[in-house]
Amino acid sequence: MRIAILADIHANYQALQAVLADIDGQNIDDIISLGDNVGYGPQPDEVVRTLMAREIFSVTGNHELALHDKRYYKRLNFTTQDSLDLTRDLLSAETLAWSIALPTHTVRYGARFVHGSPPDSPTQYIVNPTPNKIKRLLASYPEQFCFYGHTHNMEMFIREEASGTIYKAHLNVNTYTLVEQNRYLITPGSVGQPRDWLNRKAKYGIWQLPENTLEIRGLDYDVTTTIRLLNKSNFHSSNAARLGD
Repeated sequence: MRIAILADIHANYQALQAVLADIDGQNIDDIISLGDNVGYGPQPDEVVRTLMAREIFSVTGNHELALHDKRYYKRLNFTTQDSLDLTRDLLSAETLAWSIALPTHTVRYGARFVHGSPPDSPTQYIVNPTPNKIKRLLASYPEQFCFYGHTHNMEMFIREEASGTIYKAHLNVNTYTLVEQNRYLITPGSVGQPRDWLNRKAKYGIWQLPENTLEIRGLDYDVTTTIRLLNKSNFHSSNAARLGD
């Protein structure tokens, strides 16, 4: 069983096309999106329609939440609010309805999938957490594995069950063996707006069972078209700047 795990597509249809083309050659059995399919990028309708057409399951991200939760929307900064206003205008009634109906989390294949942090938050960030915080997060769900997004990074937090040691590991474009006795909290990077330490390529993960391996893949895509469409649709210049070198 090979599961492709996507996160933070952020309406970057060019990046999603590159990732799905790669997935189609990887003998994948299922695809799961960790949310934030929309926001920041210029083609939210195209992205959501593709997820719908391919029956790709998704949990909700904080950008989907902000499309219908006015209290959360007001907590966001001006540029994010502006992006969401443009996003809402670019979505059809059908793709908007699909986006705001997504669940906060799912449990599949013995793993938990969530956008922000376990057990079910689409908004909480896991950024430079202390070992005690990771311990609390790992205790908040019963599954061995939890995959999350939101940070746009590539990293995993590990608890060695034999010793109780907790540590963080940066991920690279590589394949990793996940130890059966350990517990994991993993983010596979962003498809549409990577902010990791490596490069600006579109990132996603492939989790293989029962071998319990995780492969991180990084792909080139037509970033020029994405930037051109951002400018054409009057998105804030910072949205395009994040995609460049």
